[in-house]
Amino acid sequence: MLWQSFDHPSDTFLPDMRIRVSRGGRAGDRLVSWKSPGDPSPGGFTYGIDPVTSLQLFTWNGSSPLWRSGVWTGYRVASDFIEETGAVVLLTVLDLKDDASMSFDIRPPVTRTRYVMSYSGELVLQSWNNASLEWDELGVWPPHGCSRYGYCGAFGYCDNTVAAPTCKCLDGFAPASPEEWSSGRFSSGCRRKEELRCGDGDGFLPLPAMKAPDRFVVVGNRSLDECAAECRRNCSCVAFAYANLSSSAKGDPTRCLVWVGELIDAEKIGGNVAGSETLHLRLAGLAKGRRMGRKTLKTALLVLAGILLTCIFLLILWICKCKGIKQKRRKHRILVLGDLSDPKGFGEGSPTEGYEFPVVSFRDIIAATDNFHESCMIGKGGFGKVYKANLDGQEVAIKRLSRDSEQGIVEFRNEVVLIAKLQHRNLVKFLGCSIEGDEKLLIFEHMPNKSLDALLFSATRKTRLDWPTRFNIIKGVAKGLLYLHQDSRLKIIHRDLKASNILLDEDMRPKIADFGMARMFSDNQQNANTKRVAGTYGYMAPEYAMRGVFSAKSDVYSFGVLVLELVSGVKISSTDQIMEFEDLIDYAWNLWKDGKAKNLLDLSIVESCVPNEVLLCVHIGLLCVQDNPNDRPLMSSVLFVLENGSTTLPIPKKPVYFAHRNNEVEQGRGNSQSSKNSVTLSALDGR
Repeated sequence: MLWQSFDHPSDTFLPDMRIRVSRGGRAGDRLVSWKSPGDPSPGGFTYGIDPVTSLQLFTWNGSSPLWRSGVWTGYRVASDFIEETGAVVLLTVLDLKDDASMSFDIRPPVTRTRYVMSYSGELVLQSWNNASLEWDELGVWPPHGCSRYGYCGAFGYCDNTVAAPTCKCLDGFAPASPEEWSSGRFSSGCRRKEELRCGDGDGFLPLPAMKAPDRFVVVGNRSLDECAAECRRNCSCVAFAYANLSSSAKGDPTRCLVWVGELIDAEKIGGNVAGSETLHLRLAGLAKGRRMGRKTLKTALLVLAGILLTCIFLLILWICKCKGIKQKRRKHRILVLGDLSDPKGFGEGSPTEGYEFPVVSFRDIIAATDNFHESCMIGKGGFGKVYKANLDGQEVAIKRLSRDSEQGIVEFRNEVVLIAKLQHRNLVKFLGCSIEGDEKLLIFEHMPNKSLDALLFSATRKTRLDWPTRFNIIKGVAKGLLYLHQDSRLKIIHRDLKASNILLDEDMRPKIADFGMARMFSDNQQNANTKRVAGTYGYMAPEYAMRGVFSAKSDVYSFGVLVLELVSGVKISSTDQIMEFEDLIDYAWNLWKDGKAKNLLDLSIVESCVPNEVLLCVHIGLLCVQDNPNDRPLMSSVLFVLENGSTTLPIPKKPVYFAHRNNEVEQGRGNSQSSKNSVTLSALDGR
């Protein structure tokens, strides 16, 4: 057979016809709608197998999902009972490898059946009526209502087991905006009633008969227990699902799915329906406490231990009073901190041991801020509030961490020691700190122009950022990162580089701030791994968000996102200005690929821009956000090209879709204080 029309689908899908996920290295087959009832040219709607996972079916409107099937659980993807004919439609996946394909048949047979991708985006099942000589409609996908893709928002699900399907929140969640839900608008989704504690009481609640959510990560070669353990040991994992496909899959018969971030497009579809499976949802407070025996003995021991501890405490107080150890708090003192990699404390012999800096009296701070009066407040965020004050004749910014802030004592010490030891014109200058009971305060130089995001993403204030200013900010941030990665005494990985953590001084000079999540590397260390992934989706490198692996290349990825934001004036989490593209990175790469990179430029700086500099920055930004860390350049190469230009830059690779969402994995710490160069032949290569 040399050629057959079945290999070239249009808008019609017939029995025994296959839709392939990939073919000959090209994109997989899709049904494509007509443009209109009378115009057979390609329209905006398509239907086919998910090219990323090959495990589910999608209807797309352009590049945006419109409807999604259940995840593959065996040989059938979906089945629907047709009441008029008493038939069952079977959508069948023939293989799960690179040549995966899908076909359909109807049992018992119904002659002359077909699927048609309508011009309005519906997949219509039809059968030929010999009496009327017309096609009768048997079923329509996607169904109307809450089963549309993402309709119920994050952590919401569509309950299709009732007569009138409606949106509900997953167990352990409540509507994020009750007012919107009561008015029939569900896009705000749901939020947890109780936050996870990462192993301290967390457990998994099985939710049977569910359609698994989208944006999962497939982990191969795992048993059910190993799949559960994979999710349990990753504090960012919010759910998992497992299936044994030994009866239909080749090679590895297991299918372990894990989710990090939000759960999107889940459904309650009932039992005995293909695609139905059990979703194990991570919730706080489910772990059962161990049984305690011998209650009488335990109570007696506790009472005895309490009496003993009380006596020891009173003895220590008496010794301190007698020897005069208790003294008045001094304005300046020495805080000795040790190894930053030890989460339990800071030991001896670290590069930061014995470093002196001022610890300011809490009483002085209260006086300078008029007891933290609102008139002195210049910003706030998830960490707490920032106040402007005058200490010893100098204007300062005082960062007051709220008592329920995610920035604990480890992060506080981390930021104090790192920022005190690091001295660079593109890093915010640390002046001191204060500790009084539960109060933790950091004191920095005051930045009159606040944070970069306050200007860049404001329609009225972004005009202050002309192209020369933005280009200087890009180079300044690059210099600061190069100092952290290579030139400072301590090799530092920032881990939370974003626009809100770039402060601007009176000359619009950028200064990197917020070192609460930074980590110190040894000279020979290349990367590290953490179970506590913290940062902001969109700025986080894929290997860090998915596997907790971070390195200097993770900061390079965040820098690339920041460069694309500065060029475009579009926030990474925004979808208003990038049309049908997944995110800003996808949008920028497609413009660059089509030779239209100049269209990415913020319209407010068209008159002040230097085209060659803009194109160079777009190119560098795309190189920095490549999925493979080894493909990303070092900051030394980035800075050299920014200052000298280059004609031999490598071609950036196409980014793989990664769920960039502006969700805080850990509560954000953003600060709310918030001439043309000559061209050389130097190459910017990833190492």
